[in-house]
Amino acid sequence: MPASLSNPSVERVRAALAAAGLAPDIVELPGAARTAVAAAQFLGCEVAQIANSLVFRAQSTDRAVLVMSSGAKRVSIAKLAATVGEPIGKADADFVRRHTGFAIGGVAPAGSEGAYLRAFVERGLSAWPDIWAAAGHPSTVFRLSYAELLRLTGGAEADLAE
Repeated sequence: MPASLSNPSVERVRAALAAAGLAPDIVELPGAARTAVAAAQFLGCEVAQIANSLVFRAQSTDRAVLVMSSGAKRVSIAKLAATVGEPIGKADADFVRRHTGFAIGGVAPAGSEGAYLRAFVERGLSAWPDIWAAAGHPSTVFRLSYAELLRLTGGAEADLAE
């Protein structure tokens, strides 16, 4: 088994998926897919089908906010702040690791070691029957539906794209 597929973070995601009643194949990409474009090219799908797991920092409470966003869109910080009800900032690598247990690029929608203040799923992802999300390592992903993503994250549907 390739090293990334047996990574402890990937195993944590696999266990969380199983606990949620899901057992998708976890796919290893050739090297870290640093962009949604690179991941989509490898998977043979549209960039919009890549569900980016973006962690933001709620500045007043210093809590993590998860946004599952389409790889074809950027998240509007202003819309997110208005939705959360407090100023929002970008999260650096240390904040992400401390609040999720994942490295940036591998943040999965399940298996986080911490609790999120809020989780949101960008409504634009609902246009696709299948979407792809990170599986705990920058070079691993798995396929799921929009409904499964909502259930898995406990996230609220939101229009947060710029």
